[in-house]
Amino acid sequence: MQRKYKLKRFSEAGFKSEVDESRFKINYREELNPSQFEAASAVEGIYLIIAGAGTGKTRTLVYRVARLIELGNDPNSILLLTFTRKAANEMMRRASLLLDDRCSKIRGGTFHSFANITLRKYARAIGLDSNFTILDQGDSEDVINLIRSQDKFLTKERRFPNKQTLGKVYSLSVNTKRKVEEIIQEDYPHFLPLLDKILDIQKIYNDYKRKNNLLDYDDLLLYLKEFLFNGGLAAKAFTSEIKFIMVDEYQDTNHLQAEIVKGLARYNRNVMVVGDDSQAIYSFRGADFKNIMEFPKLFPDVKIIKLEENYRSYQSILDFANRINHTALEKFEKNLYTRRGSGPLPNIVAATTENLQSKFIVEKILDLREEGVQLRDIAVLFRSSFHSFDLELELSKANIPFQKFGGMKFVETAHIKDVMAFLRIIVNPKDVISWYRVLLLHEGIGPKTAQKILDELATARITIKAEPDQQPEFSYYKLGPLFYLLYNLQKKKLTPSEMLQAVYEYYWDLFKANYDDWNKRKKDLEIFLNIVENYSSVDTLLSDMAIETIIDSVVDIGAEDKENEFVTLSTIHSAKGLEWHTVFIIHAVEGYFPSSKSAENLEQLEEERRLMYVASTRAKNNLFITYPMNLYDREAGTTLSKPSRFISEITPDLAEGWLLEEEF
Repeated sequence: MQRKYKLKRFSEAGFKSEVDESRFKINYREELNPSQFEAASAVEGIYLIIAGAGTGKTRTLVYRVARLIELGNDPNSILLLTFTRKAANEMMRRASLLLDDRCSKIRGGTFHSFANITLRKYARAIGLDSNFTILDQGDSEDVINLIRSQDKFLTKERRFPNKQTLGKVYSLSVNTKRKVEEIIQEDYPHFLPLLDKILDIQKIYNDYKRKNNLLDYDDLLLYLKEFLFNGGLAAKAFTSEIKFIMVDEYQDTNHLQAEIVKGLARYNRNVMVVGDDSQAIYSFRGADFKNIMEFPKLFPDVKIIKLEENYRSYQSILDFANRINHTALEKFEKNLYTRRGSGPLPNIVAATTENLQSKFIVEKILDLREEGVQLRDIAVLFRSSFHSFDLELELSKANIPFQKFGGMKFVETAHIKDVMAFLRIIVNPKDVISWYRVLLLHEGIGPKTAQKILDELATARITIKAEPDQQPEFSYYKLGPLFYLLYNLQKKKLTPSEMLQAVYEYYWDLFKANYDDWNKRKKDLEIFLNIVENYSSVDTLLSDMAIETIIDSVVDIGAEDKENEFVTLSTIHSAKGLEWHTVFIIHAVEGYFPSSKSAENLEQLEEERRLMYVASTRAKNNLFITYPMNLYDREAGTTLSKPSRFISEITPDLAEGWLLEEEF
């Protein structure tokens, strides 16, 4: 007689399928709220974590990393993708403190740094040379500028788009999958007559990069996607090693990054993405709001977990933010709540003029200071940078120190880019853009002479591989000392810091000749030398410097050191992820916030709504939304302004309304 067997799941058979929590070093149930625990204890499968503002998103990810390792998973099988190296390092550091050092051994980093590491190892699988040089944004723009400067592109009759505009258009096209024609039509219609030339420059730019073994930021993602989907057995072996994929701030991903996540999950379909659809505010960088909204379509078997308990703000502030979010056209339903208590209602303050708005904020800041609130716990947020100009003057008059978010980053400073250009040439002698930068530093060498020298380099009449004495062609240009430097540096086995020291000695006179403020800038060079001492490989140094800024400019840091107590002035985009005791949102006026550009575009208008949500959820205790009723327009004179539609929706039970008039 033949027996028949039926397989049953453990749970169906009556066995306990839950993990025995007593086996863990960490008491996860006790440390996390129920929703956080559900997310942290999720193992296999596809998960979308909708993490409202201030709901402990990072904490949840940190505990999940620790738990996966406590379950016995190899750290190398866990991948955590973030948008900044700092975020990845912080999560790994916190997980290591929570459990042990195994947590620091997971694969963690930005999409671009992960792409760089992967392509260095597997480049050949897609026909790429692994010794590629990465172009940062400035370098890419310089290459584009070299091409656009050719006679056939420049016209006297019509202004041609500058290198920054062209770079932005090409990058947006790659990251958003929109055609260049479409971007020009929508954003730069006045350049439509030049469309053919703009497309020609893009083609030459792409050919130039391939020929010279150069990759820009977008290429890193393009080639990673190419490898994941068309890398054959190498890609299959690589993706099979990664058992768990986690992506932070998924609402900020662009089209390419969403494709990369899909490619990574082709074999081990264990993906957890964390984000907040209500904080998707970076479309101008190519981020696609639809990525998070359509994630359940990308992975149909997704489980959605919502984190709604807020640990930052009073309930009154959350009620205000919930109302802003409630009227959004497309969203995941969520309702932020807290155990902190109700707190004072937000205040909507209408001032008769912009200057009175500024004076009110100054007075309120001084009152808060008297109440014991430190200046560093106060922020003024605005839609656009110019909205704060009047306030800056009033703060200065009142001797209230402030710092406005923004400014030049360390690797974007010209003098740091100069010394990096020397190092790039040593690593990749075909790096024409670095050659161009170095040559132009020298007296008597302009663009035309530099191009002649580049032509001789391209034909190998001049090379850094042979002794300069044997190359009489370049003596005409008086570049013997430069070629001796480069020849010796590529020939000798030196550490990065030894190479940089040699470059500094050569560069010093050029540095002083090219920069009027060299005395201020020299501190940056000293700091750079300190940074380089931590590297054993020039390739790694250049990759790190290209992919992400290591440190802000020392000039900027010096200003902070002098005055630790300052009020923060910031665009809302720059304030995301931060929090303050008291927040002022200024210029809540139609045409300013939401901006006039968004009025005719529903998608842009919805993003403006999300900006208001982000701004209001930065506040822990006090929230003030202010607007001037009369605005000065250069052409029309003083005009009556209309309150932002976002605050017009707010009822008296959610915010107190005040009218501010000047006393005579």
